[in-house]
Parts: sequence; C-alpha cells; structure tokens
Amino acid sequence: MVHKVLFWGGFGVGVRLWQLGIEMRPLFNRESLWVYPVFAGIGGSFGYWLMGVEQRQWRVLADRRDALLEKRARRKEREEAAVQEA
Repeated sequence: MVHKVLFWGGFGVGVRLWQLGIEMRPLFNRESLWVYPVFAGIGGSFGYWLMGVEQRQWRVLADRRDALLEKRARRKEREEAAVQEA
C-alpha cells in the first residue's frame, strides 16, 4: 500500500528533475526548493488514488468470480438432477 504512494511521490520528484533538465536550469536552486515537496505530494496523491482504483477493481473481479462460480455450481446441480430423472 505505502509502496505505491512512495513510488509515485518519487516519480513526481523525478518529473521535476526532468523538467529542470529540459530547461537546462540548476537542479537545486535555493529559491525553487519548495517545489520538490509539491511535486512529490502531487505524485503521492496520484499513487493513493491509483491504489483505491486498484482495490475497487479487485473487489469487482472477486464479486464477478464468485457469481460465475455460483452459476456453474447451480448449472452442475441442474444437470445432475436431469441425469438422475432420466
């Protein structure tokens, strides 16, 4: 859980470094050091949001799997009942 937030926070810092590299500006300018936590926070919040999306998707997949397994079990019972009647 925390690893996703940390990864995307680091990704946000990496984006800032990449931005400064493209602009050919110094990476650790004293006046712009406050921006690194902002980029890390934005990346971390994206990671937190993405973690919620993943949990919802896993829940939907698990519910669908359970519904399919129940459907298969009911079908098997019907087929067995039909074989016994015949």
